[in-house]
Amino acid sequence: MTTPTSSPEPGPAKNPRQLLKDLQETFPVFRDCLPLAIGIDKQLLLRQPGLDRKPLRIALGIHTHSLRYLKTVERSAERVDLDGNPAGEITPAHRSHASEVLKERLQKQAEQRRAQREAEALARQHAEKLGQLIEKFGRNK
Repeated sequence: MTTPTSSPEPGPAKNPRQLLKDLQETFPVFRDCLPLAIGIDKQLLLRQPGLDRKPLRIALGIHTHSLRYLKTVERSAERVDLDGNPAGEITPAHRSHASEVLKERLQKQAEQRRAQREAEALARQHAEKLGQLIEKFGRNK
């Protein structure tokens, strides 16, 4: 029989992705991908004291690095708190950072798609060449 060393967490699951889903269901600012106020993690910990800091930070990182969130930050002028009230402006530096990250990520995705298409074309050429060699040197003549 084992005795627990710490009390089980009463709040949302420790899985950051599940925590993010819970936050999206609870707070419209997460669901709508609105630019979050600086220090939103402290607001969340005050409202939901059972949250574990580490999964919360990971969940916030997943959310704030999503393409949808970055696009919103790039186009918006103000940040919002958990209730959707204005909570400060988005600085030009933050807006420009979001634009740069978006540009880099979209460029990387385009390069990956291009490399995938090239690999598929090379595989097709290889298969055609093998087919031609089988026709030419096959034993079914």
